[in-house]
Amino acid sequence: MIDTGGIEPESEDIILSQMREQANLAIGMADVIIFLTDVRQGVTSADKEISIMLKKSKKPVVLVCNKADNFEKDRQEIYEFYNLGLGDPYPISATNAIGIGDVLDKIYESFPEKSENEDDENVIRVAVIGKPNVGKSSLINNILGENRAIVSDIAGTTRDAIDTEFENEKGKYILIDTAGVRKKSKVKESIEKFSIMRTLLAIERADVCLMMIDATERSNRSRCKNSRRGS
Repeated sequence: MIDTGGIEPESEDIILSQMREQANLAIGMADVIIFLTDVRQGVTSADKEISIMLKKSKKPVVLVCNKADNFEKDRQEIYEFYNLGLGDPYPISATNAIGIGDVLDKIYESFPEKSENEDDENVIRVAVIGKPNVGKSSLINNILGENRAIVSDIAGTTRDAIDTEFENEKGKYILIDTAGVRKKSKVKESIEKFSIMRTLLAIERADVCLMMIDATERSNRSRCKNSRRGS
């Protein structure tokens, strides 16, 4: 479950724009999207903009109209939400836990089918982990013999965990190219936080983790020791 900040499609505010970027990344990560609206406010211009954005994602969307506390009365107000073109709206009251069961059923129906290799015990999943710009994507490209992953000198080029199937005489593999992971104190952008979360999920589902380091970089501890020796 990924809870996102509110989306203001046209806002130039720095915080709101970062929240919008965070939501876009969450949309890319999701299997099913719950579009939560306010039945008392009705369809707003922001709702219309968001609905267009969700349609472009090509992901299953469950349209939910919250704050239908007076269930019989408020459910009469949901018909205008059909104008969003996202299918049947589901009235709920999150505070009073009304209508949640129907939403859960719809979410379950919208889950994608499992991929062929998802439960294949013969497939070995290898996650390539490391700091930004240590050459994770370059290594995977060399193993595959083609430029399947984006390679750049700009740290943070890989934002998502990317699965690539690979097979040789030894067996079947899924190579997982992950976003670079840094210390929490250095992570400031919300987008990077979501990328790291995706990397942690990749570690959880991997059979093997390959940790890459930059041989040209020395640790801070080594620098401190050498500086003390020099003094």
